Amino acid sequence: MGLPPLGLLLSLCCVSGLPFYNGFYYSNSPHGWNPGKGHGEGIFNGVKLVVETPEEILFSYRGANVTLPCRYHYEPAVVSPRPVRIKWWKLSENGAPEQDVLVAIGLRHRAFGDYRGRVHLWQEREREVSLEIRDLKLEDYGRYRCEVIDGLEDESGLVELELRGVVFPYQHPQGRYQFNFHEAQWACEEQDAVVASFEQLFRAWEEGLDWCNAGWLQDASVQYPITQARHPCGGLGLAPGVRSYGPRHRRLHRYDVFCFAAALRGQVYYLEHPEKLTLAEAKEACQEDGAQIAKVGQLFAAWKFHGLDRCDAGWLADGSARYPVAHPRRNCGSLEPGVRSFGFPDPHSRKYGVYCYRPR
Repeated sequence: MGLPPLGLLLSLCCVSGLPFYNGFYYSNSPHGWNPGKGHGEGIFNGVKLVVETPEEILFSYRGANVTLPCRYHYEPAVVSPRPVRIKWWKLSENGAPEQDVLVAIGLRHRAFGDYRGRVHLWQEREREVSLEIRDLKLEDYGRYRCEVIDGLEDESGLVELELRGVVFPYQHPQGRYQFNFHEAQWACEEQDAVVASFEQLFRAWEEGLDWCNAGWLQDASVQYPITQARHPCGGLGLAPGVRSYGPRHRRLHRYDVFCFAAALRGQVYYLEHPEKLTLAEAKEACQEDGAQIAKVGQLFAAWKFHGLDRCDAGWLADGSARYPVAHPRRNCGSLEPGVRSFGFPDPHSRKYGVYCYRPR
Protein backbone atom coordinates (compact mmCIF):
# COMPACT_ATOMS: atom_id res chain seq x y z
CA MET A 1 0.00 0.00 0.00
CA GLY A 2 1.36 3.43 -0.92
CA LEU A 3 1.52 6.33 1.50
CA PRO A 4 -1.63 8.52 1.42
CA PRO A 5 -1.05 12.23 0.75
CA LEU A 6 -0.47 14.24 3.89
CA GLY A 7 -3.53 16.40 3.15
CA LEU A 8 -5.72 13.29 3.11
CA LEU A 9 -4.28 12.17 6.46
CA LEU A 10 -5.01 15.52 8.04
CA SER A 11 -8.51 15.73 6.59
CA LEU A 12 -9.40 12.27 7.89
CA CYS A 13 -8.44 13.06 11.49
CA CYS A 14 -11.93 14.26 12.32
CA VAL A 15 -13.81 11.26 10.89
CA SER A 16 -15.24 9.21 13.75
CA GLY A 17 -14.60 5.51 14.00
CA LEU A 18 -11.15 5.54 12.35
CA PRO A 19 -7.98 4.76 14.37
CA PHE A 20 -5.99 7.99 14.27
CA TYR A 21 -3.27 9.47 16.48
CA ASN A 22 -2.06 13.07 16.46
CA GLY A 23 -3.46 13.58 12.96
CA PHE A 24 -1.50 10.64 11.54
CA TYR A 25 -3.17 7.42 10.42
CA TYR A 26 -2.32 4.11 12.15
CA SER A 27 -3.89 0.77 11.34
CA ASN A 28 -5.21 -1.70 13.89
CA SER A 29 -2.98 -4.44 12.51
CA PRO A 30 -2.85 -7.62 14.64
CA HIS A 31 0.90 -7.71 14.05
CA GLY A 32 1.44 -4.16 15.23
CA TRP A 33 2.89 -4.69 18.72
CA ASN A 34 6.14 -6.15 19.86
CA PRO A 35 6.28 -6.21 23.68
CA GLY A 36 9.92 -7.13 24.09
CA LYS A 37 13.35 -5.68 23.43
CA GLY A 38 15.34 -6.35 20.30
CA HIS A 39 13.45 -6.50 17.03
CA GLY A 40 9.87 -6.99 15.90
CA GLU A 41 8.72 -8.50 12.66
CA GLY A 42 5.51 -8.75 10.66
CA ILE A 43 4.61 -10.45 7.38
CA PHE A 44 2.66 -8.91 4.50
CA ASN A 45 2.39 -10.27 0.92
CA GLY A 46 5.14 -12.77 1.68
CA VAL A 47 7.54 -9.99 2.77
CA LYS A 48 8.60 -9.67 6.41
CA LEU A 49 9.15 -6.23 7.96
CA VAL A 50 11.84 -6.40 10.67
CA VAL A 51 12.70 -3.60 13.12
CA GLU A 52 16.05 -3.87 14.92
CA THR A 53 16.99 -2.15 18.17
CA PRO A 54 19.79 -2.99 20.66
CA GLU A 55 19.24 -5.54 23.42
CA GLU A 56 21.60 -3.82 25.87
CA ILE A 57 20.80 -0.76 27.99
CA LEU A 58 22.31 2.50 26.73
CA PHE A 59 24.04 4.67 29.34
CA SER A 60 24.65 8.41 29.06
CA TYR A 61 24.96 11.58 31.13
CA ARG A 62 22.74 14.55 31.82
CA GLY A 63 23.51 17.32 29.35
CA ALA A 64 24.99 14.93 26.79
CA ASN A 65 23.69 13.99 23.34
CA VAL A 66 22.70 10.38 22.73
CA THR A 67 21.48 8.36 19.75
CA LEU A 68 18.92 5.59 20.26
CA PRO A 69 19.62 3.11 17.44
CA CYS A 70 16.80 1.78 15.26
CA ARG A 71 16.93 0.22 11.79
CA TYR A 72 14.50 -1.76 9.70
CA HIS A 73 14.73 -4.10 6.71
CA TYR A 74 12.64 -6.52 4.69
CA GLU A 75 13.00 -10.29 4.28
CA PRO A 76 13.36 -11.09 1.45
CA ALA A 77 14.99 -7.81 0.50
CA VAL A 78 12.85 -5.23 -1.27
CA VAL A 79 14.77 -3.39 -3.99
CA SER A 80 12.48 -0.44 -4.65
CA PRO A 81 12.13 2.13 -1.85
CA ARG A 82 8.87 2.00 0.11
CA PRO A 83 7.26 4.96 1.87
CA VAL A 84 7.10 4.43 5.64
CA ARG A 85 6.00 6.37 8.68
CA ILE A 86 8.13 6.51 11.81
CA LYS A 87 6.96 7.04 15.37
CA TRP A 88 9.08 7.30 18.52
CA TRP A 89 7.46 7.48 21.95
CA LYS A 90 8.48 6.99 25.55
CA LEU A 91 6.74 4.28 27.52
CA SER A 92 5.01 5.00 30.80
CA GLU A 93 7.01 4.25 33.95
CA ASN A 94 4.62 5.25 36.69
CA GLY A 95 1.04 5.01 35.54
CA ALA A 96 1.46 8.26 33.59
CA PRO A 97 0.40 8.42 29.94
CA GLU A 98 2.92 7.52 27.28
CA GLN A 99 4.87 10.47 25.92
CA ASP A 100 4.97 11.22 22.22
CA VAL A 101 8.51 12.06 21.13
CA LEU A 102 8.61 12.30 17.32
CA VAL A 103 6.54 11.34 14.29
CA ALA A 104 7.86 11.43 10.71
CA ILE A 105 6.26 10.94 7.31
CA GLY A 106 8.78 11.29 4.52
CA LEU A 107 10.60 14.57 5.04
CA ARG A 108 7.97 15.87 7.47
CA HIS A 109 8.98 15.54 11.12
CA ARG A 110 7.13 16.64 14.23
CA ALA A 111 8.48 16.59 17.78
CA PHE A 112 6.29 16.85 20.88
CA GLY A 113 6.34 18.47 24.31
CA ASP A 114 9.68 18.98 26.01
CA TYR A 115 11.38 17.13 23.16
CA ARG A 116 10.75 19.96 20.70
CA GLY A 117 14.05 21.36 19.49
CA ARG A 118 16.01 18.52 21.12
CA VAL A 119 15.27 15.49 18.91
CA HIS A 120 15.62 14.53 15.27
CA LEU A 121 15.90 11.38 13.18
CA TRP A 122 19.43 10.16 12.54
CA GLN A 123 19.42 8.61 9.06
CA GLU A 124 23.06 8.09 8.17
CA ARG A 125 22.43 4.73 6.49
CA GLU A 126 19.65 3.33 4.37
CA ARG A 127 16.59 2.43 6.44
CA GLU A 128 18.11 3.85 9.62
CA VAL A 129 15.59 5.74 11.75
CA SER A 130 17.59 6.28 14.96
CA LEU A 131 16.56 9.00 17.38
CA GLU A 132 19.07 11.60 18.54
CA ILE A 133 18.26 13.38 21.81
CA ARG A 134 20.30 16.47 22.66
CA ASP A 135 20.97 17.98 26.07
CA LEU A 136 19.67 15.02 28.07
CA LYS A 137 17.53 15.88 31.07
CA LEU A 138 16.95 13.92 34.26
CA GLU A 139 13.47 12.97 33.09
CA ASP A 140 14.71 11.54 29.77
CA TYR A 141 15.77 8.16 31.12
CA GLY A 142 13.43 5.25 30.48
CA ARG A 143 12.20 3.00 27.68
CA TYR A 144 11.60 4.28 24.16
CA ARG A 145 9.77 2.49 21.36
CA CYS A 146 10.67 2.86 17.69
CA GLU A 147 7.77 2.00 15.40
CA VAL A 148 7.94 1.63 11.60
CA ILE A 149 4.64 1.68 9.69
CA ASP A 150 4.52 0.36 6.12
CA GLY A 151 1.00 0.55 4.75
CA LEU A 152 -1.15 -1.65 6.97
CA GLU A 153 1.79 -3.24 8.77
CA ASP A 154 3.68 -1.77 11.69
CA GLU A 155 6.49 -3.25 13.74
CA SER A 156 8.50 -1.85 16.62
CA GLY A 157 11.53 -2.31 18.83
CA LEU A 158 12.45 -1.11 22.31
CA VAL A 159 15.47 0.96 23.41
CA GLU A 160 16.24 1.48 27.10
CA LEU A 161 18.14 4.60 28.13
CA GLU A 162 19.69 5.04 31.56
CA LEU A 163 21.56 8.03 32.96
CA ARG A 164 24.72 7.72 35.02
CA GLY A 165 23.78 8.86 38.48
CA VAL A 166 23.63 8.15 42.18
CA VAL A 167 20.75 7.09 44.44
CA PHE A 168 20.51 8.66 47.88
CA PRO A 169 17.94 8.46 50.69
CA TYR A 170 16.24 11.71 51.61
CA GLN A 171 14.36 12.57 54.78
CA HIS A 172 12.06 15.43 55.74
CA PRO A 173 13.61 18.11 58.02
CA GLN A 174 11.11 17.11 60.73
CA GLY A 175 12.24 13.47 60.75
CA ARG A 176 11.52 10.12 59.17
CA TYR A 177 8.38 9.08 57.34
CA GLN A 178 6.91 12.53 56.63
CA PHE A 179 6.43 12.46 52.82
CA ASN A 180 3.44 11.21 50.91
CA PHE A 181 4.26 10.24 47.33
CA HIS A 182 3.58 13.64 45.77
CA GLU A 183 5.57 15.44 48.45
CA ALA A 184 8.41 12.97 47.88
CA GLN A 185 8.46 13.85 44.19
CA TRP A 186 8.67 17.54 45.03
CA ALA A 187 11.40 16.95 47.63
CA CYS A 188 13.64 15.17 45.12
CA GLU A 189 13.08 17.85 42.49
CA GLU A 190 14.09 20.50 45.01
CA GLN A 191 17.42 18.67 45.42
CA ASP A 192 18.11 18.58 41.65
CA ALA A 193 17.01 14.95 41.48
CA VAL A 194 14.02 12.74 40.69
CA VAL A 195 12.41 9.86 42.55
CA ALA A 196 14.51 6.76 41.87
CA SER A 197 13.20 3.77 39.95
CA PHE A 198 13.41 0.24 41.32
CA GLU A 199 16.14 -0.56 38.78
CA GLN A 200 18.21 2.37 40.00
CA LEU A 201 17.76 1.40 43.64
CA PHE A 202 18.62 -2.22 42.87
CA ARG A 203 21.80 -1.15 41.08
CA ALA A 204 22.71 1.05 44.07
CA TRP A 205 22.13 -1.91 46.40
CA GLU A 206 24.46 -4.02 44.25
CA GLU A 207 27.07 -1.27 44.70
CA GLY A 208 26.66 -1.37 48.48
CA LEU A 209 23.80 0.96 49.45
CA ASP A 210 22.47 -0.11 52.86
CA TRP A 211 19.60 1.86 54.40
CA CYS A 212 17.09 0.78 57.01
CA ASN A 213 14.39 3.41 56.43
CA ALA A 214 11.78 2.62 53.79
CA GLY A 215 11.35 5.13 50.98
CA TRP A 216 9.16 5.87 47.99
CA LEU A 217 10.19 4.77 44.51
CA GLN A 218 9.03 6.03 41.13
CA ASP A 219 6.30 3.37 40.79
CA ALA A 220 4.78 4.44 44.15
CA SER A 221 6.06 1.31 45.86
CA VAL A 222 7.99 1.60 49.13
CA GLN A 223 11.24 -0.32 49.52
CA TYR A 224 14.62 -0.25 51.23
CA PRO A 225 18.05 -1.80 50.46
CA ILE A 226 19.86 -4.01 53.00
CA THR A 227 23.36 -5.38 52.47
CA GLN A 228 23.95 -6.32 56.13
CA ALA A 229 21.05 -8.20 57.75
CA ARG A 230 20.38 -7.02 61.32
CA HIS A 231 17.59 -7.01 63.92
CA PRO A 232 16.24 -3.46 63.41
CA CYS A 233 16.03 -3.96 59.63
CA GLY A 234 13.83 -7.01 59.14
CA GLY A 235 15.82 -9.36 61.36
CA LEU A 236 18.77 -11.68 60.86
CA GLY A 237 16.69 -14.40 59.24
CA LEU A 238 16.21 -12.52 55.97
CA ALA A 239 18.85 -12.52 53.29
CA PRO A 240 20.32 -9.21 52.10
CA GLY A 241 18.36 -7.56 49.30
CA VAL A 242 15.91 -4.83 48.40
CA ARG A 243 12.97 -5.30 50.72
CA SER A 244 9.51 -4.13 49.74
CA TYR A 245 6.35 -2.88 51.42
CA GLY A 246 4.68 -3.06 48.00
CA PRO A 247 2.55 -0.29 46.46
CA ARG A 248 1.24 2.25 48.97
CA HIS A 249 -1.45 4.93 48.85
CA ARG A 250 0.05 8.01 47.20
CA ARG A 251 -1.66 10.53 49.46
CA LEU A 252 -2.35 8.75 52.74
CA HIS A 253 0.85 6.81 53.43
CA ARG A 254 4.06 8.55 54.49
CA TYR A 255 7.68 7.44 54.18
CA ASP A 256 11.10 8.76 53.26
CA VAL A 257 12.15 8.78 49.60
CA PHE A 258 15.01 7.50 47.47
CA CYS A 259 16.15 10.16 45.01
CA PHE A 260 18.27 9.81 41.88
CA ALA A 261 20.73 12.55 40.89
CA ALA A 262 22.52 12.43 37.55
CA ALA A 263 26.19 13.21 37.02
CA LEU A 264 26.94 16.95 36.99
CA ARG A 265 28.32 19.23 34.34
CA GLY A 266 29.09 21.92 36.91
CA GLN A 267 31.37 22.09 39.95
CA VAL A 268 30.58 21.59 43.64
CA TYR A 269 33.20 22.96 46.03
CA TYR A 270 33.67 23.88 49.67
CA LEU A 271 33.93 27.64 49.92
CA GLU A 272 37.03 28.76 51.78
CA HIS A 273 35.77 31.43 54.15
CA PRO A 274 37.45 33.00 57.21
CA GLU A 275 34.42 32.37 59.45
CA LYS A 276 31.67 29.82 59.98
CA LEU A 277 28.32 30.95 58.64
CA THR A 278 24.60 30.93 59.31
CA LEU A 279 22.42 29.43 56.56
CA ALA A 280 21.48 32.87 55.22
CA GLU A 281 25.12 34.00 55.26
CA ALA A 282 26.12 30.77 53.49
CA LYS A 283 23.70 31.42 50.62
CA GLU A 284 24.95 34.98 50.30
CA ALA A 285 28.61 33.90 50.36
CA CYS A 286 28.09 31.52 47.43
CA GLN A 287 26.35 34.27 45.44
CA GLU A 288 29.24 36.65 46.11
CA ASP A 289 31.56 33.94 44.74
CA GLY A 290 29.59 33.76 41.49
CA ALA A 291 27.85 30.51 42.42
CA GLN A 292 24.83 29.27 44.35
CA ILE A 293 24.51 27.15 47.45
CA ALA A 294 24.66 23.46 46.46
CA LYS A 295 21.72 21.08 46.66
CA VAL A 296 21.85 17.62 48.19
CA GLY A 297 21.67 15.84 44.84
CA GLN A 298 24.53 17.95 43.52
CA LEU A 299 26.72 17.11 46.52
CA PHE A 300 26.05 13.38 46.12
CA ALA A 301 26.82 13.55 42.39
CA ALA A 302 30.07 15.43 43.02
CA TRP A 303 31.08 12.84 45.61
CA LYS A 304 30.16 9.91 43.36
CA PHE A 305 31.55 11.08 40.02
CA HIS A 306 34.18 13.70 40.85
CA GLY A 307 35.58 12.21 44.04
CA LEU A 308 34.74 15.26 46.16
CA ASP A 309 36.38 14.65 49.52
CA ARG A 310 36.20 17.10 52.38
CA CYS A 311 36.05 16.60 56.12
CA ASP A 312 34.36 19.94 56.81
CA ALA A 313 30.60 20.04 57.25
CA GLY A 314 28.85 22.70 55.20
CA TRP A 315 25.38 24.11 54.65
CA LEU A 316 23.29 22.98 51.71
CA ALA A 317 20.27 24.65 50.09
CA ASP A 318 17.69 22.60 52.02
CA GLY A 319 19.09 23.72 55.37
CA SER A 320 20.96 20.50 56.10
CA ALA A 321 24.67 20.29 56.91
CA ARG A 322 26.71 17.53 55.25
CA TYR A 323 30.18 16.64 54.02
CA PRO A 324 31.46 14.18 51.38
CA VAL A 325 34.13 11.60 52.08
CA ALA A 326 35.61 9.70 49.14
CA HIS A 327 38.65 8.46 51.08
CA PRO A 328 37.71 7.44 54.65
CA ARG A 329 40.22 8.30 57.35
CA ARG A 330 40.48 8.79 61.08
CA ASN A 331 38.59 11.69 62.62
CA CYS A 332 36.39 11.96 59.52
CA GLY A 333 33.34 9.85 60.30
CA SER A 334 32.83 6.17 59.58
CA LEU A 335 35.25 3.96 57.68
CA GLU A 336 32.97 3.76 54.61
CA PRO A 337 32.92 6.31 51.78
CA GLY A 338 29.77 8.40 51.66
CA VAL A 339 28.09 11.72 52.33
CA ARG A 340 27.84 12.32 56.07
CA SER A 341 24.96 14.29 57.54
CA PHE A 342 24.48 16.48 60.59
CA GLY A 343 20.75 16.64 59.90
CA PHE A 344 19.03 20.03 59.84
CA PRO A 345 20.71 22.30 62.41
CA ASP A 346 19.44 25.63 63.69
CA PRO A 347 19.77 27.89 60.62
CA HIS A 348 21.11 30.69 62.82
CA SER A 349 24.00 28.65 64.22
CA ARG A 350 27.54 29.46 63.11
CA LYS A 351 29.10 26.00 63.19
CA TYR A 352 29.39 25.21 59.49
CA GLY A 353 30.89 26.34 56.23
CA VAL A 354 29.09 26.00 52.90
CA TYR A 355 29.20 23.94 49.72
CA CYS A 356 28.61 25.96 46.56
CA TYR A 357 27.67 24.90 43.03
CA ARG A 358 28.87 26.68 39.89
CA PRO A 359 27.23 25.57 36.63
CA ARG A 360 29.33 25.15 33.51
